Amino acid sequence: MKQRCLNSNSQVYAYYGGRGIRVCEEWMDFEIFRNWAVNNGYEEGLTIERVDNDASYEPSNCKWIPQSKQSDNTRRNRVISYKGKDQTL
Repeated sequence: MKQRCLNSNSQVYAYYGGRGIRVCEEWMDFEIFRNWAVNNGYEEGLTIERVDNDASYEPSNCKWIPQSKQSDNTRRNRVISYKGKDQTL
């Protein structure tokens, strides 16, 4: 999360920090972030997801999901809608 948003040498910086995605100030303190994570459902095998893909990493915009679900949320995937349901190609 920090590398994506703060390290301009990161391979994916352009998709995060480069387009204005930030990590909220309070989460720059690991203990505060850890406490939020534990109190909001973090378990081994889960990854952090931003609810609004265009907003920053902050408590009101993040949740924990399985890696298998996170894999559906990459830029290389295409989503189609069929009979009212979105599917990843």
